[in-house]
Amino acid sequence: MAAYLATTDELALPLGEAEFARLDLPNRLAVLRARTSGRIVFTTSFGIEDQAVGHAIFTQGLPIDVVTLDTGRLFPQTYDVWAETERRYGATIRALYPDHRRLETLIAEQGIDGFRNSVAARQACCGVRKVEPLRRALAGAAAWITGLRADQSHARAQTHFLAIDSVHRVIKVSPLADWSRERVAAYVKAESIPYNVLHDQGFLSIGCAPCTRAVKPGEPERAGRWWWEREEKKECGLHGRLAPSVASPAGAPIPLRKD
Repeated sequence: MAAYLATTDELALPLGEAEFARLDLPNRLAVLRARTSGRIVFTTSFGIEDQAVGHAIFTQGLPIDVVTLDTGRLFPQTYDVWAETERRYGATIRALYPDHRRLETLIAEQGIDGFRNSVAARQACCGVRKVEPLRRALAGAAAWITGLRADQSHARAQTHFLAIDSVHRVIKVSPLADWSRERVAAYVKAESIPYNVLHDQGFLSIGCAPCTRAVKPGEPERAGRWWWEREEKKECGLHGRLAPSVASPAGAPIPLRKD
């Protein structure tokens, strides 16, 4: 059964968690595309998980929009793997940039590195550079594919394969939710997929250059993100509250939460 927008307040999931779990990565994406009516967007940051997902999309020629959010403060190595990815698959990956008026206002108020002054200041920076461009990327989309894994952090432990994103009103799909980092790395190696060389230097999770450091031995995978903040749950705001797919069988409308 194809996914559909029943009303502005309801979405239906194209398949259930158990069925999704039985499929390998390429088939998870192929079945999702076949059963979903409307545009599907995959947002890539060119991290190792996103490279695995992108490979499965590109090699099957799936009609899925692959886009990236260029914050303007990415590592040079990230641009390198972006270019290498386009060459490998013969694709052009569409970039979305921060609104220049909002960015100019932000820097005028904070200074160039004002995000270090407080959690609120950092979240404001993420809001301008990432969250607002994501809103534009997902406008009118039926589904959003991410590279989230449940074992990336405590905050992501409840990641589902399919869920309703009540903020963007899309089906949110995490095809690697049940994969370990080791499994992702093995897949990337086996398929000779381009990846960011910073991963070989201890950068397990890669975001903006001034906000990312290498992870020390024994530290959690995302410890290098916004490392100066003391809060345990550190996210940029892209991944909000969700209504998990396990609440309803596949194909049944699920009300979007209003909170």
